[in-house]
Amino acid sequence: MKFIDETKIHVIAGDGGRGCVSFRREKFVRRGPPDGGNGGAGGDVVAEADSQLTTLLDLRYQKLVKGGRGGNGMSSDCHGRRGEDRVIKVPVGTIIRDHEAGELLADLKKAGEREVIAAGGRGGKGNAHFTSSTNRSPRYAQPGEAGQERELEIELRLLADVGIIGLPNAGKSTLIATISAVRPKIADYPFTTLVPNLGVVGYDEGKGFVVADIPGLIEGAHEGHGLGHKFLRHVMRTNLLIHLIDAAQIDESDPLAAWRTINRELELFDPELAGKPQIVVANKIDLPEGREKAKLLAKKLPKEYRPLHIISGATTEGVRALVLLVGRKLEELRREAETTRDAAGL
Repeated sequence: MKFIDETKIHVIAGDGGRGCVSFRREKFVRRGPPDGGNGGAGGDVVAEADSQLTTLLDLRYQKLVKGGRGGNGMSSDCHGRRGEDRVIKVPVGTIIRDHEAGELLADLKKAGEREVIAAGGRGGKGNAHFTSSTNRSPRYAQPGEAGQERELEIELRLLADVGIIGLPNAGKSTLIATISAVRPKIADYPFTTLVPNLGVVGYDEGKGFVVADIPGLIEGAHEGHGLGHKFLRHVMRTNLLIHLIDAAQIDESDPLAAWRTINRELELFDPELAGKPQIVVANKIDLPEGREKAKLLAKKLPKEYRPLHIISGATTEGVRALVLLVGRKLEELRREAETTRDAAGL
């Protein structure tokens, strides 16, 4: 299935039905009172998060979505039916904005969560509504109101606990294939991975986390170079980053060059992203030069990012220890978040 993580659609909620002008007419009732009913409300356009969806592909070819029109009011004080709501199914983690105003309309983080993104028009009042002691026979009614019409920007941001970042060919796909059931394409050339991959990783009995492999980060990614600008937003919701470095390709004259390049791109894309906790990992220590250069990187790495964790995605050396470390770190971050919420009284 083609991975689509952003699209635009036009939505029009249903118009409200018009009110009815009518008077009661029965045998032996000479001048009956007004009995025109109200029009029905127009149908809303509703977005709903569906855990079965992983892409916005369906919406890519569905450019117009309309809610149902409300029914007109009728005589005998009968109100028009409400217009049918139109539900748009989107993946969990979808953000919906008004294209013109830039207003955030929905941020659907849980399966089954629903949000009205275009409200149906109100139905018009029938003439029975306007009856009063001074106006016994109103001969007018309201038309229905038009439903909201909007151009929407829909963006998918994957929901993962951990994001794996690094330069092309650092071994991100190999790592996620080793620790989860995901089987991405793996090859020895840049940009093998063209879409983010999500995998579930078990690290203890009954415990696990979701990891995302983010492709295409190179220098200039924040400006759209490579694939990074397109996919950097998918690590915005993560709690922890695994910064993977190809140890065999470390420049001995500047061991931190690759590490600094990725961190600079994160900072330029969004300072909040650059501030996320990182576990720095040197991969490909199964290669002799990789193991030796990893020792050099460990000495130069800033203290706040130590210790450097060394692994081989190919032979799985050190991978299990890394998974356990990530699981414990996530538990620690969750406890800190809960303590912060309790202190704030939330």
